[in-house]
Amino acid sequence: MKNINYIINGVLAVAVVILFVMQFSDKKETRNVRPVASGENLTGTLPVAYVNVDSLLENYNYAKDLNEIILKKSENSRASVNQKATSLRSEMQEFQRKIENNAFLTRERAEQEQQRLLQKQQELQELDARLSQELMNEQQKLNEQLRDTVVAQLKVFNKDKGYQIIYSNTLGDNILLANDIYDITAEVLDYLNKNYSTPAQ
Repeated sequence: MKNINYIINGVLAVAVVILFVMQFSDKKETRNVRPVASGENLTGTLPVAYVNVDSLLENYNYAKDLNEIILKKSENSRASVNQKATSLRSEMQEFQRKIENNAFLTRERAEQEQQRLLQKQQELQELDARLSQELMNEQQKLNEQLRDTVVAQLKVFNKDKGYQIIYSNTLGDNILLANDIYDITAEVLDYLNKNYSTPAQ
């Protein structure tokens, strides 16, 4: 029984020594790695890249067109609500003028008119909320459509490039520091815009 313990302890001791040697040899190799100078050509060093998403959205023609669609829908919704709000304001002012001039024949008739205007105001608020929700849903749908298109295009773009990972970078959120040689935003933008045909007006 003691012999088995000696054998197990011996194997463990050898394993610890091997791990110890490996640990120090790894650190020695790490110390010999030199830092990369700014502007140095790193092609083939690391198969990674990143795209500045803010710049992409600002300059990609498809993103601009989708943004224009949302802006037009937003303007149309706002114009519709503003038109109804202006009409309601006029009716309320007219109601106030009639109250001040005792133009209603009975108190019940004035109360009915007041209830009608309050109902109209509530309907306007509901319309505004519904149009805002529809706009948000539409924007989300278009954002997903844009993302899917960019990802699909990147897959084709990357067939020749051979990147293992392409990061997204939005205002430095995901990548705090990277050599500019890994920034392929301009190249991707050029590729995306060349492969995007503006829809017929």
